[in-house]
Amino acid sequence: MQFDQAMFESKLDAMVREKVDRIVNAMLDAEADEIANAARYERSGGRKAYRAGHYERSLTAKAGKLGLRVPQLKGAVFESAVVERYRRREESVEEALI
Repeated sequence: MQFDQAMFESKLDAMVREKVDRIVNAMLDAEADEIANAARYERSGGRKAYRAGHYERSLTAKAGKLGLRVPQLKGAVFESAVVERYRRREESVEEALI
């Protein structure tokens, strides 16, 4: 039985990148729900904004290049605490480049 270390590491990196991608996108959706004061497709009298789709954005992190789906809102401005506006790289990646 042979063990291919490089293949194992590449598969592991892909799995980590996929999980981080899912988690960050879920956090962005949760923030949009909080700003709108209602979940997606939820009928609520206290709703402050409505969902207006997503736009694609990339973010380079230690895990690799992430494909983010940033929510858009009607009636409110979506500002995320997870990903800063106009930020394309995570701070740890910028420090590594320096």
